[in-house]
Amino acid sequence: MEPLNHLESFVQSADSGSFSAAARRLGLTPAAVSKNVARLEKRLGVRLFQRSTRRLTLTESGERFLGQIGGALTTLQDAVADVSKNDGQPAGTLKVSMGQAFGREHVLPMMGDFLARYPSILPDWHFDNQQVDLVGEGFDAAIGGGIELSPGMVARELSRIHVVAVAAPAYLSGRTLPAHPAELVRFDALLRRSSPTGRLRSWTLQHASGDQTTVELPRPRAIFNDPEAIAHAALMGLGVAMLPMPFVERGLRSGELVRLLPEWHFDAGAVWLYYPSKKLLPAKTRVFIDFVLERFRSERFAERMQVA
Repeated sequence: MEPLNHLESFVQSADSGSFSAAARRLGLTPAAVSKNVARLEKRLGVRLFQRSTRRLTLTESGERFLGQIGGALTTLQDAVADVSKNDGQPAGTLKVSMGQAFGREHVLPMMGDFLARYPSILPDWHFDNQQVDLVGEGFDAAIGGGIELSPGMVARELSRIHVVAVAAPAYLSGRTLPAHPAELVRFDALLRRSSPTGRLRSWTLQHASGDQTTVELPRPRAIFNDPEAIAHAALMGLGVAMLPMPFVERGLRSGELVRLLPEWHFDAGAVWLYYPSKKLLPAKTRVFIDFVLERFRSERFAERMQVA
């Protein structure tokens, strides 16, 4: 039987299309991965990849070999992961990408409990609002939305995210609350500028009955390109804001913010937990995925992010 690391290097290189990406997944150097694959090819007496400066492409023999060993290798890896999980501590550096404000507010508070349960894991968490190449940049997992699913990736929905209209009690004092989205034009607005286009984002709301309306943009009191900054401005009493629930939930619970038009909201899509397929998934990644899913479930995160 070929050494397991040779087979791992081959499968990861085939999945990612490059020795460099496979090396990041396996914690090796690209030269080591390339050498492992070369030794496997020499042992088998066939060429598994067509190599170019830009990408690896499986040969016909490589495709056939990948299909033959894929299931068996997964079984072996699952067995190793189970032994690590049951008889020892999952260990290693856990590289995870997440949005800045979302990560600080909803994921970082979990770290203490996670480390208490898995002290041999070293979190390497990247707080960045830019999309990442999960496989190409060597991430074990990512939390967010809009990541393109490449072959071999899995996405688990954590929650749908609703957008609501909010303002501080001090700002609303002495003002008549709006009964319909069209009445928002009477208020000072904290507007968001789209980073890709530079345009001001419109306000669209949907009624519980299903009716949908786009609000004529109110007069701006301030314009930001960052929703977290808009949330802080709303807390300061500077005007009305339309924001996703992850940015305003704490303020609504504490009473520092008031939700306007309680029968209206906008569905902004979902927040997802992304990770590579179960093939070759390390124990450290498995336990992180299980931990996040269980914590979000126990804290009723989805219910809190979706208003009635």
